[in-house]
Amino acid sequence: MVNAHSRRGEKLFHEARNKLITAGVKLIDAHAVRDPEELIPTVRQAIVSGAPIVIVGGGDGSLSSTIDEFVGRASVFALLPLGTANSFARTLGIPLDLDGAVKSIATGKPQRLDLGVINDDYFVNAAALGISPLIGETVPHKLKRYLGRLGYLLWAVWCLTHFRPFKLYIGEGDNCQTFWATEVRIFNGRFHGGVEMLEDEALDDGEIVVQAVTGRSFLRLAWDWVARFFRFSRRSQAAQEFRGNRIMLDTKPHLKISIDGEVVTKTPAVIESAHRIIEVIVPAPG
Repeated sequence: MVNAHSRRGEKLFHEARNKLITAGVKLIDAHAVRDPEELIPTVRQAIVSGAPIVIVGGGDGSLSSTIDEFVGRASVFALLPLGTANSFARTLGIPLDLDGAVKSIATGKPQRLDLGVINDDYFVNAAALGISPLIGETVPHKLKRYLGRLGYLLWAVWCLTHFRPFKLYIGEGDNCQTFWATEVRIFNGRFHGGVEMLEDEALDDGEIVVQAVTGRSFLRLAWDWVARFFRFSRRSQAAQEFRGNRIMLDTKPHLKISIDGEVVTKTPAVIESAHRIIEVIVPAPG
């Protein structure tokens, strides 16, 4: 099932189908879904019909929006990274080129992995609040489609002129901590916006990570992104991290939360790890 509305989906659908068949993958069916609203029902129908593996091609938003359908089902989830950032594929070590991604499906193996949960909504990789949802909700589709991550960066600079720091509350009761913050990232995986934000987060450890860029300075936020993009040795100095299998989070004012690039909920939020709840095709070792 390929989201033909994703950055490379429509262009690569037929090529991906042919390469999968050539690699020995027996395709029961194949769909280029041109209406994004039809992607979830199409995936759901394949799972209900008993498909042993369902391959979803698209960006992180496409993967995250369909992942709920696999919870409690026998179908195994596989992905073709055809989006802009492809953060989940990077976390799994799936090659971003089509040949490499097809090979990882044809020769890979199923592995039980965690999902993150925010306000009862499952996600595969990362969520964010602050500047990221504003970017994801307003970025022109053509800018994202033709410029990729550079388009996100240019739009982020524009969004910074319309955004303000916020009060962040982590925890509850006597254990609640309060900070000023400019961005909060919530991780099941390691990447956000195609940039590696964590070095040691596993996808099967039953743990969720909240990473907050604290303070009121947007220069501090910009430094944090630059330092992580270029992997500077002091890249963690601008942010604080909180880990656990369940974390309460709130903000003042209440803010929208983007989940794998799609704005779907808002604060206050209950953040949890759903431990080894689905099976995903991962690349074979070596």
